[in-house]
Amino acid sequence: CDTQARPRTLMGWGMRYDIIADTHGYLSDELLHALEGADVIVHAGDICSARDLHRLEDIAPVKFCIGNNDYGYDYGPFAKRDYRFYSSKLRWQVCHYRERLDLAVCDVAVCGHTHRPLVERDKRYGTLVMNPGSPTHPRASGPSMGRIMAEEGQVLSAEIIRLAS
Repeated sequence: CDTQARPRTLMGWGMRYDIIADTHGYLSDELLHALEGADVIVHAGDICSARDLHRLEDIAPVKFCIGNNDYGYDYGPFAKRDYRFYSSKLRWQVCHYRERLDLAVCDVAVCGHTHRPLVERDKRYGTLVMNPGSPTHPRASGPSMGRIMAEEGQVLSAEIIRLAS
């Protein structure tokens, strides 16, 4: 049996969601390398380039919202300020602004805007909240992205990945 050809979900490894935000029209080689192998890329806004969105889609399916700097770009008819989807038996919400997330209706909430990485569980609802920081214009802690492994309604791991400056 060739295990390379079998989806990870059948092998108990879960799905790999690579989380990015605030790329602002620049995808570094290191970021693109780190995204290789992702099952899904989640982008929490301020893409600032339709070409970059297409480049990400060449790596994996992209779930994204638009941010405050994405006006004037044509990302297609599915571009929204608040994007919700269901995957790995989890309810996901992606919104550029944390204060606009509705933690009562999702299991995983992804935001951006601050360019500062954060991973925490909301005390009231138990929702996993992630801000991956920014791989392009970080504030305080250097370039970063996030990675969430999930399977069958469970988040297996959630981490911030530091990228070289």
